[in-house]
Amino acid sequence: MGEKTEQQKPQQNVNELLKVRRDKLAELQSTGRDPFTIMKYDVTHHSKEVKELFDSLEGKTVSVAGRVMSKRVMGKASFCHIQDLQGTIQSYVARDSIGEEEYKLFKKFDIGDIVGLKGEVFKTKTGEVSIHASEITLLSKSLQILPEKYHGLTNTDTRYRQRYVDLIMNEEVKDTFVKRSKIISAIRRYLDTQGFMEVETPMLVANAGGASARPFETHFNALDEDLRLRISLELYLKRLIVGGLERVYEIGRVFRNEGLDTRHNPEFTLMELYQAYTDYHGMMDLTENLYRYVAQEVLGTTTIVYNGIEMDLGKPFERITMVDAVKKYADVDFNQIHTLEEARKVADEKGVEYEQRHKKGDILNLFFETFVEEHLVQPTFLMDHPVEISPLTKKKPDNPEYVERFEFFMNGWEMANAYSELNDPIDQRERFKAQEELLAQGDEEANHTDEDFLNALEIGMPPTGGIGFGIDRMCMLLTNSPAIRDVLLFPTMKSLDK
Repeated sequence: MGEKTEQQKPQQNVNELLKVRRDKLAELQSTGRDPFTIMKYDVTHHSKEVKELFDSLEGKTVSVAGRVMSKRVMGKASFCHIQDLQGTIQSYVARDSIGEEEYKLFKKFDIGDIVGLKGEVFKTKTGEVSIHASEITLLSKSLQILPEKYHGLTNTDTRYRQRYVDLIMNEEVKDTFVKRSKIISAIRRYLDTQGFMEVETPMLVANAGGASARPFETHFNALDEDLRLRISLELYLKRLIVGGLERVYEIGRVFRNEGLDTRHNPEFTLMELYQAYTDYHGMMDLTENLYRYVAQEVLGTTTIVYNGIEMDLGKPFERITMVDAVKKYADVDFNQIHTLEEARKVADEKGVEYEQRHKKGDILNLFFETFVEEHLVQPTFLMDHPVEISPLTKKKPDNPEYVERFEFFMNGWEMANAYSELNDPIDQRERFKAQEELLAQGDEEANHTDEDFLNALEIGMPPTGGIGFGIDRMCMLLTNSPAIRDVLLFPTMKSLDK
């Protein structure tokens, strides 16, 4: 008979079980076997490597280390499974192989303890690659109880709060975060091959501009000044284009004092890049190539499936203007709407709610959000936005009511936002002025005038293409994760004290 696990002893109080673990630690410490005094353990292999390299490792001695996830004691011989970064591997632990005293200690190990294990690689009669232990060393004593294996850690609130337990109990969670790391590495590799330079810009800023969002505010005591956490990376990166760095990008955290939902977290990872001497068409080409490269590198295919929907990154991405998209899905042609009154009239007819401050371009955007967004499932560049909602973008020379901007959509989500960047300091000052008026009317997401940025533009910025990518949403799609919290190791959570 195997020994009963803690989860199979419901009659015992949890506090008693925790006390037993502490008593075991105290006994180890009293006999000079305190695991917390061990400084290091020499690991030669991981679990997956041992299995994959079995033909060359059979009969050879390896050392692995990890967490005890199961233990079956059968008199003079036992089996246990050790979990490390790559997975789990079985070990056969026999009294005659490790010695009577060590075997007594091993029998007292708990699920969750971290051990180092040395022994010969072999296959059991059932064909399972295993390690016949010659030494087993307790490296860290687990004083808490892991969730029951077969039910795992399923409460999502607890999973997010105790991600360290989630990573232990749910292999697919660990896989998601390994993939996230690979996604970001692949992005960097691609941009490095394209001659881009990775930089870092301030997170604490006097003026949080570059996007429409409400910032977090704080106070810097040393200078007795109010500062904000950045909501975007844009204005500092453009200063570097002015300085002649030509191709720059940054992957970093930005902070927006907004709500929480399946696609929004108040701090999230944004990548912005800027390239001198190109425009938004150049940014479309870069986006298409980048997404294909990352999917192929991380998933081995350019076809991804999210929530049962197949999306093909291998085909040319669709390109459609906002006006044409609204015409296609809402049957309203804004090319035929010339005044604010006409826009309000058609909005009333279609049941699109707007505010008194909204101009014609704002109402076009409301039509887009109401009727179009959900249909953009396959990779799509939604182009040529109204000037009213694009304060940092170049106007289209042949139609100044619109700007050279696109948003990249997949699965009905905005995945990226790009411009032919506005480099006219006079025009930019006027756009800032319009934003200040919105601020005065109570729009907390409008931009403040940034005088130093205007000074940089007056020094001279070349024609430039720029884009911002939501890294977390990209990770959601490429890992088939239902919520942004599933791709953030430590998402923002409401305090348990509240």
